[in-house]
Amino acid sequence: MNPEYGHVDRSDRNSALFGATSPSGVTLCRSCVALAQCRLGLARETLRSDGVVVGEIACPRDHEGGPDVAHGGWTAGILDEMSGHALLVRDEFAVTGTLTIKFVKPVPVQWPLIGTAAIAHREGRKVTVSCQLELASSGTVVAVSEAIMIKRPPDHFDRHRTWLAGQRSDVGTPDPPTEQEHGAS
Repeated sequence: MNPEYGHVDRSDRNSALFGATSPSGVTLCRSCVALAQCRLGLARETLRSDGVVVGEIACPRDHEGGPDVAHGGWTAGILDEMSGHALLVRDEFAVTGTLTIKFVKPVPVQWPLIGTAAIAHREGRKVTVSCQLELASSGTVVAVSEAIMIKRPPDHFDRHRTWLAGQRSDVGTPDPPTEQEHGAS
């Protein structure tokens, strides 16, 4: 593993790169850890022997955009999540640089879906990931995406906080509390 890039830490809950998992094995982002499940509806994920990540997904009702149809923002969000998981399941840390989506069909709410994410290309710290979302019942493709993920150094979040502190226009106002001050572990 290249020490120049960050790697998911599966043991230190205080690490900025801690990778918690749900009881079903899904790697969780910070906001989903307290729920112990992915709030976007990613219920299960596996890394196949061919390197493709396969996710079992259902759009939650609270992401409905039209009658029984997922909001386009949910579709973009779950494809972004799957793109990131193509690297996270390999304990590689990266952030989304670009995400291009083709909405093929309306995505039904609360229907079983299959998401796939495959690494298509690597060039330095850029990793191109292709994703597809399909109906589990028929295999009908409902959305596809291509993301360029950017591998980041271990101090990525520290750098972000430093940059953000310089963006404040309300000098004299206390900084927002850190995770430790919130009582997060």
